[in-house]
Amino acid sequence: MFDKKLKLYNGVEIPQIGLGTWLIDDDEVEEIVKTALKMGYRHIDTAEAYGNEKGVGRAIKTCGISREEIFLQTKLIAEAKTYAEAKNEIELSFEKLGVDYIDLMIIHSPQPWATFRNGDHHFEGNLQAWKALIEFYKKGKIKAIGVSNFEIVDIENLINNSDVKPMVNQILTHISNTDFELIKYCQDNDIVIEAYSPIAHGELLDNKEIKILADKYQVSIAQLCIQYTLQLGLVSLPKASSYNHLKSNITLDFEISSEDMLKLCQIDKIHSYGNYEVFPCFSKQKNK
Repeated sequence: MFDKKLKLYNGVEIPQIGLGTWLIDDDEVEEIVKTALKMGYRHIDTAEAYGNEKGVGRAIKTCGISREEIFLQTKLIAEAKTYAEAKNEIELSFEKLGVDYIDLMIIHSPQPWATFRNGDHHFEGNLQAWKALIEFYKKGKIKAIGVSNFEIVDIENLINNSDVKPMVNQILTHISNTDFELIKYCQDNDIVIEAYSPIAHGELLDNKEIKILADKYQVSIAQLCIQYTLQLGLVSLPKASSYNHLKSNITLDFEISSEDMLKLCQIDKIHSYGNYEVFPCFSKQKNK
């Protein structure tokens, strides 16, 4: 079972594999999370926008595993762009989850979803939301704070205008869609990247090039995709609901060679961004 952790710049340790719960209904998520926790998962990712915080909270309460062993993260809704709105929504997440503290809470998006990537970066609104998160962080109610779907300019806005910089940026990352420039920027600034949808919502499962490499390592396509993100030094958040998929996603006892990592980076290269060759995992000397 894969059980490695990364350390955030404030010293908090985060399990490098977590369970994504997007599109899992509240009445189903409790049993799925309990199964995952009993299997060895210690990192659960949810969000107010997912509508399943109550179910996740119930699972944590009834799983029989100490709360201190579980890394729980949720997301502040993207539409909360004033201090008052953000503070209210954070308190609402606490109420739904039914926990005394949250390990990590992140702003779900720099823009409200209805206007996502429309050119308006909502700089002031994100500073107000960030102010609310900092307040809970400094009180110890939230152990770490961060962002999601933030571009470099959005992160710089927070760094340049507050006394706490993000600890995490959760972004869409998978083979054929890897923003190496953003990842490198975050890692250079001690911001851990979380990769959501590392299997591209299942779209990579029929990719013949990836299948050839998966067969070479005698693993599933999903396992290869998850391992790819891990070897980039990211936290990986695959979603799963079946017992077999939950199990296979944390059964990763292989390493992708540097040559094969380069091949994976060049699949549909038009969707990849930046210079991947600067990353240590592509060093032939390291991964021969």
